[in-house]
Formats: sequence, structure tokens, C-alpha cells
Amino acid sequence: MKFTTNGLLGNKHIQTSYATLFRKPFLKDWESEEFTLNDGDFIEIYWKNKPKRSENKNIVLLFHGLAGSYKSPYIQGAVDALCKEGFACGVVHFRGCGNKENRLARSYHSGETQDNLEYLLYIHKTYPDAKIFCIGYSLGANMLLKLLGEFKQNSFITAAVAVSAPMQLEIAAKTIDSGTAKIYQKRLLDELKLSLLKKFDTYDFEKLISLKKEEVQKMRSIREFDERYTTPIHGFLSADDYYEKNSAKQFLKDIQTPTLIVHAEDDPFMTPEVLPKKEELSKYITLEVSKKGGHVGFVGGSFFKPEYWLEKRIAAFIKLFT
Repeated sequence: MKFTTNGLLGNKHIQTSYATLFRKPFLKDWESEEFTLNDGDFIEIYWKNKPKRSENKNIVLLFHGLAGSYKSPYIQGAVDALCKEGFACGVVHFRGCGNKENRLARSYHSGETQDNLEYLLYIHKTYPDAKIFCIGYSLGANMLLKLLGEFKQNSFITAAVAVSAPMQLEIAAKTIDSGTAKIYQKRLLDELKLSLLKKFDTYDFEKLISLKKEEVQKMRSIREFDERYTTPIHGFLSADDYYEKNSAKQFLKDIQTPTLIVHAEDDPFMTPEVLPKKEELSKYITLEVSKKGGHVGFVGGSFFKPEYWLEKRIAAFIKLFT
């Protein structure tokens, strides 16, 4: 199922933005769940076809990208396609990305595996006979690959898919702060800043991490946000330290879960340099790289009659293991 496209859809920026501009949220009546974490905080999970404890239904857990949620077009499309195949789908939100503010001063980051590990263990215990699949997008894909590498041979995940993963965070932070990619950076950064500014009503960040409210408003890059907030609030030494420890590429050789990595060479959020070499991949990984596709795009068909190839590819891969 190799991805190809042409015409207007051959442009990487149209690929990246098409679904956001033209595909509005269409799935309704989600069932929400609030899962309490070991540190007293919580994450929100939004379900479609959530199984009862007595049901032996295959479960797919989806992890969104930076500032994403169950409303994101790529999430909606995948959930719709998978539910039609009979899967139960849960969209696992990072802290504060659901409909409620999280309880602590910290938030989430690209390598935050502990929260999701806690929830995965809970799902595995609650549905011991169910096959569990995972899908990650962008930041969520980097997190998922890191988590699978940390699992090594102890994984209970049947199979996984990672889409447009920034497997070297330093490169992604640099790329998105250059040229036309700055357009995407501004949108994402505005959302991050807005979320952080709300937290100032509850927490004294000047006392906690020497960060003033006016300094947040002046931030101009993702890297600056990571340096001033993500790094200190999560206990890293610097942005470089954070990027180095949480980049997924170094974990790929340890993955022992059947995993599909989908990537496009023209991804505007990063350069092809993030892609692993053959010797950096475990035998369990299938790496599919297309010339075009943008960032979490992969829209085929024509501009006025699109075909969302990505969700079909994901469903086809997962079905191989049912």
C-alpha cells in the first residue's frame, strides 16, 4: 500500500494542512474516562465502542500529537476507520490536553512514557484477554516508540503504528524554527503558551522555575518554550538534555513489538535526517517512507475528492495481527 499523490496534493504544506482546513470533527457521543495517575494527577481518555469488562474485544489506543486531542482530524479519521472494523478505540490524552486542566504544575513532553505506561498496564489488567494495539502521531509517535523500546521483550502490545515521529527532537526543534515551517511553529506555540498562561492562575512559576508570565508571552520558538518550561518543570538539565534523553531513534533497536513507522521525506516539521538507518532498526520494525505526505498528511485522491490513505494503511496493518 505505497502512498503516492500528485497535483495540488503533491505540495507538502497542502498535505500537512489539508485535513485541518477541510475535515472538521464529525464523530460525536464520545464516552469519557478520567484515569488517576500515581502522582495524584490524571489523564483523560475518550472512547468509541468502549468494551465492557466481560467483552473480549480488540482495543486500539491512540496517542495524539503536540496540542492535539480527540478532536484532531487525523484522530477522528483513524477512529472512524477502526471502529468500522470492529475495534474499540480509546484516545489517550496527555496531561491537560483533554477538556480539563490537569492538577499539577507540570504538563507533558515528547518522551513522557510513564503516564501512558500506567494506563496501558491498567487496560491490560482490566481486559487480560484482549489484544491491545497502539497508534502514535508526531509527538505521540515519538513517545510510543520510546515506550516500546523501554518495554523490550516485556511488551504486551500486539502491534503498533508510529506516524511522522520526530525521532531526533533537536532536529525537529531546529527545523520548525526555520523558513516556512515557522508558520506551524507559531500555531503550536500559541496553544502551548495559552495553556501555560492559564496555569499561572494556580501556580507561582517564578518561585518554582524562575519563569515570569511576561516571559512566556515573549517566547518565540518551541525550543525556547522547552528551555524555559518543559526542561525545568520535568527535571531536565537543559533543552539539549531533554532532547537527547527523549529522542526515539536510540530506542528503536530495542523494540520487540511488531511496529510500522510511516514517514514522508517532505515532512516540513523535520528533515530526513531524523530517519533511522537500517542498522538502527530492530527486526520487528517495518519502516515505510514515501517521497510525499507532509506531516501526518498522506492524503491521496484529488484536491476536491480526497482519499485519506493513512487511516486505511493503519487499519490494514493492525488487522494483520487480529
